[in-house]
Amino acid sequence: MAISAFNTNLSKVPQYLQGHLAMLTYAALVAGSFSLGSIVANEIAPTAISAVRFALATTVMGVVTFWAPGFKRSDFFAPWRYFILGGLQSIYFVFMFIGLKTASPVSSAAVFTLIPLFSGAFAFILLRQIMSMRMIMALILAAIGAIWVILRGDLQALKAFKLGQGELIYLYGCIIVGIYTPMIPKLNRGESAITFTFGTLFAGSLLLVIFAFNDIRMTDWFNLPTIVWLTLGYLVIFSTAISFVLLQFAAMRLPSAKVMAYTYLTPVWVILWEVLIGNGLPQAFVIPGVLLTICALIILVKNEKVRAKINGTE
Repeated sequence: MAISAFNTNLSKVPQYLQGHLAMLTYAALVAGSFSLGSIVANEIAPTAISAVRFALATTVMGVVTFWAPGFKRSDFFAPWRYFILGGLQSIYFVFMFIGLKTASPVSSAAVFTLIPLFSGAFAFILLRQIMSMRMIMALILAAIGAIWVILRGDLQALKAFKLGQGELIYLYGCIIVGIYTPMIPKLNRGESAITFTFGTLFAGSLLLVIFAFNDIRMTDWFNLPTIVWLTLGYLVIFSTAISFVLLQFAAMRLPSAKVMAYTYLTPVWVILWEVLIGNGLPQAFVIPGVLLTICALIILVKNEKVRAKINGTE
């Protein structure tokens, strides 16, 4: 009954606002994977933790999908679609953990903010979505705010900033996930966000288990530090299962560039996560960057017609 009441109330909210609310939550959940991932990146092979993460998340989403909304025969048509999306996400997460072996959480979040540019470019190629000038200006404003937060208001740090090996590896992963977002509406054939997420995770799990079989077999699972299991639990439930649903839910309601614009909030959330795990408060100089990012997102919240059809509507 509670779920039914929630769905009824949610249906009263305009679809574009539903998409924005989903992505706001998505950004907060994803940010936690940077801070926690950097702690365990050197404790376990990237492919092994990614494979187990996907497999456990698939189990969770399988149970959720079975109960609501349930499976339909049409959900299993053209399974190659799930393997494309699952493969893209698998590559991204493996590259993320490889990068976090040497890159800091905040610098990784800096690279993460490039995703909207990649997403917008691929959305034009795949969906012919054309960003308005207002959207472009909002993305630029958000990027400036994000960079300010990343560098903690230290302009001298901008001169010294360069991509290390970890950041460069993660950059390749971000290019991959930039393709993923516009591929969702491209490949979706009416499946619900929950069902489509399950298919994507299931396909990604199969690919990762095959690719990472030796790493999984060589990992001493019974003697891993507790923090690895806590991180894995967070990644499975929040940063994979729930975030996948939120991303796919939003991608069916917003243009790809708008969806991925919320990555600009990630550095802000990462700093909050760093505070929560005891790495200290940021300096007051980051406040202008936070305000710029929030202003840009307020601009993006306003709905507008886009010159591309999403789910058959403009």
